[in-house]
Amino acid sequence: MKLEAGIAWRYLWKKKTHGAVSAIATVSVVGVAVATAALVCVLSVFNGFRMLLVDRSDLILPDIEIVSRDGRVIADADSLADAVSRLDGVEIASPVLADQALAIFGQREMPVILHGIDPVEFRKYTSVDSLIVAGNPLPDDAVDYDPPAALISTGVASRLQAFDSDDHLFIFAPRREGRINLANPMASFFTDSVQCFGIIETMQNDFDAATICVPIDIARSLLQYDREGSSVAVKARGDTDPGRLASKISEAVGENYVVRDRMRQQDVNFRMVQIEKWVTGLLLVFILVIASFNIISTMTMFVLEKRRQMQTFRALGMRRNEIGRIFGWESLYITLLGGGSGLLLGVGLSILQERCGLLKMHGGDGASMIVQAYPVQLVWSDLWAVALPVLVIGIVTAWIASAFARSRIGEKRQ
Repeated sequence: MKLEAGIAWRYLWKKKTHGAVSAIATVSVVGVAVATAALVCVLSVFNGFRMLLVDRSDLILPDIEIVSRDGRVIADADSLADAVSRLDGVEIASPVLADQALAIFGQREMPVILHGIDPVEFRKYTSVDSLIVAGNPLPDDAVDYDPPAALISTGVASRLQAFDSDDHLFIFAPRREGRINLANPMASFFTDSVQCFGIIETMQNDFDAATICVPIDIARSLLQYDREGSSVAVKARGDTDPGRLASKISEAVGENYVVRDRMRQQDVNFRMVQIEKWVTGLLLVFILVIASFNIISTMTMFVLEKRRQMQTFRALGMRRNEIGRIFGWESLYITLLGGGSGLLLGVGLSILQERCGLLKMHGGDGASMIVQAYPVQLVWSDLWAVALPVLVIGIVTAWIASAFARSRIGEKRQ
């Protein structure tokens, strides 16, 4: 085996008789290297977006969220929040009320998610002030303003064209009880107005698309609730692990509630990023397979070029399988050379993008982006996921090259 590998290594670097063979061999190595580097870079970019999603969720989501198991509102969210706040390790437990409503500004209207919160506690269990892209933070006494102050997401601001703090939005919420009066449909709605105090962007589509944050008293008044809430937001103390605290809270509140830490709150988004990552990876692996066809073409021409040497090896007593393994090793060397170069190139480009941000992100119509460059996070375990298909392709092409070389050798001498 060492003899065949040594001869193949010598053939790899020796100048070919025909320049076309050298050119095709170079193209084969470059093709595998580029496909491998692209695979590393794409996986790293998806890791970067996942990291960005985690970072942004840390800014707007509470450490722990308590919701009703049946999906309905919590009957007495204030009492539940008060009970949870007494547990060891809990710094804040605040009721939240979220439901659908209709927002109207001028001649524009859109369905929105009315997010009722306590402004003081909301600022403590999130970093909402750092997410404001226009206007001012929500004041602690937002409910006392006339009309009450509110924060709107970028999706609401864009669709309703409301950007100034002087803009007053009208909020309509349907009556939960009673019949609809067809003669006077507006009587079937509760209405109130809020002023656009600031615009926030979280880079989470489900929040940014249609959310209006208002004081919880305003939300309860519009939605005909008293002490109810759709969830209870919990902030863990600095020295407390949120995962363990979530398990502790789950035991305390009983089976009627679902307690979710921050990762479980974003489970769907994280799953979607992972699916997109590996689907894109599979597509690039397919491109890598196509690029490996060049290696088979290279070995075909190389075998034809070395027919005279193959007869010499036969005359010296080498068996057909041994001669075939020479070209199998040659094919494997070409694949590993391209794959190894691609891995190094991909790692280098990923690190360069991570540190220097060479590839920029640009929003449409000149819109500014919170993240100026494509986020990148190099995960070393992904390199094994990239190296594995390269190795498999190398083994398969080596077997094909070896079989073709054996087929070009005359019958074994008696």
